[in-house]
Amino acid sequence: MDLQPVPAWGTIPRMLRDQAAHHGEVEVVVAGETRLTLAELRQRASDVARGLMALGVGPGDRVAVWAPNTPEWVVAAYGIWDAGAVITPLSTRFKGIEAGDLLRKGGAKVLLVAEGFMGTSYLAMLEESGGDLPELEHRIDLSPTSPSWQKFIEGAATVSAEESEARALAIGPDDLAEIMATSGTTGKPKGVMLHHVQLLRGYWDWAEIVTLKEGDHYPIIAPFSHGFGINAGLLACVLRRATMMPIALFQPNELMELIERNRISILAGAPPMFFKILDELAGPDARDVGSLRVLICGAAAVPADLIHRLNDRLGLERMINAYGLMEGTVVSMTRPEDPVSVIAGSTGRPVPGVSVRVVDDEGKDVAVGDPGEIFVGGYGVMRGYWRDEDKTAEAVDSDGWLHTGDIGTLDELGNVSIVDRKKEMFIVSGFNTYPAEVEGLLLRCPGVAQASVIGVPDERQGEVGWAYVVAKPGQALDPDAVIAWSRDNMSNYKVPRRVILLDALPVNANGKIDKPALHAQAAQ
Repeated sequence: MDLQPVPAWGTIPRMLRDQAAHHGEVEVVVAGETRLTLAELRQRASDVARGLMALGVGPGDRVAVWAPNTPEWVVAAYGIWDAGAVITPLSTRFKGIEAGDLLRKGGAKVLLVAEGFMGTSYLAMLEESGGDLPELEHRIDLSPTSPSWQKFIEGAATVSAEESEARALAIGPDDLAEIMATSGTTGKPKGVMLHHVQLLRGYWDWAEIVTLKEGDHYPIIAPFSHGFGINAGLLACVLRRATMMPIALFQPNELMELIERNRISILAGAPPMFFKILDELAGPDARDVGSLRVLICGAAAVPADLIHRLNDRLGLERMINAYGLMEGTVVSMTRPEDPVSVIAGSTGRPVPGVSVRVVDDEGKDVAVGDPGEIFVGGYGVMRGYWRDEDKTAEAVDSDGWLHTGDIGTLDELGNVSIVDRKKEMFIVSGFNTYPAEVEGLLLRCPGVAQASVIGVPDERQGEVGWAYVVAKPGQALDPDAVIAWSRDNMSNYKVPRRVILLDALPVNANGKIDKPALHAQAAQ
């Protein structure tokens, strides 16, 4: 299929202005009683930008958002971009230690937070976690009725519309737009730097292949703190004038009602979500889901039976499978003309402007069909990790190829298939979990001297973490106490399902922890 080129906007603020000027009446945000047109989104974003400027936020300053998917998040994001600042999202699953580490790493100047979401005081968690945040000057509750937000908006009046408009128009295509948290292949949290021009190009092409368009109703279930949620959701909907429906708290049992009530036409998720739709349709009280026209599945492999059943039952226009990663944005996608075998067994062909190689341990291209490490090149490759030149050099070589750490194959038509995941990473209920990150958190648990984490199969969650820990000399450790501490200080998917006490961790001939030995022990 031929893709229309991205309009010559260059930056996200210019894109928003153009869309609002020519299509201002189009509703792009719907959530509960809140409905925002493009014109209203532009105006509210400008208010946020002026408020940030009144706080002293300048071009390139980092502004963090710690909140669920809400209209306020959408407005905040476009306001941050209007101010020439860089958005650094935080997951609502984070506990205080995790959030503090990323705020410190990114050097955020302002934190916008959904204080009290699900009964949680994020600011209290942050305070209790300890640790200095020398660059964080302002903490503002995103709730429109909170005193801190009202004071923030009042401050916006001290900055003229002309001044804020000049700021927005001064942003350049190569200016930094996002710093997205990822553990990459090493597990230690890093900040992926993404720029205006590559985000516009990447998600315009993504939306072209998906056929996202004005009139589509698209629930954004993936958190805005994740690359898919913010870019293939919050950004793509404004790019294409589709109606986004931010989902603050996704309840799978309410999925069918969501589709029927809101006439959902685009739905993105993993295979379990789509199996649930089919299960529900098989029941006696099946709902009307005839509005669905496109399903997007981000999985290494999609059961062929699932695709056949969805097409037969729903009469879809298309089913899309795709591969991307934070450091490389959109890499490959299936196309509408692809047969079921391609959609089920691959993630499609590279999108325009992106190149894929599969190489052996020496960096040489392997034969068609042979497995090797996937290298990605082209405009979508990140410019680097924030404040981490060494890790950047490890991930992106001197020729600009991103070493993904993913193992895959290329067929004769150029379709990319993922045959193995990044070394050591495992997936808990759809969330990428990196042992090195969990291990680093466990070392903060009182009494823990060493920790090694592996993923083991689990019927309900796909995989779960098991932690092998060694106590500090002279101290006794209770596995249940370690798990309880983890629940208090980690996102729930990172919490080890089991903690096993050892006198010493096994090591290999190189003196490194012998994780194959731990896997063998777990299997027994």
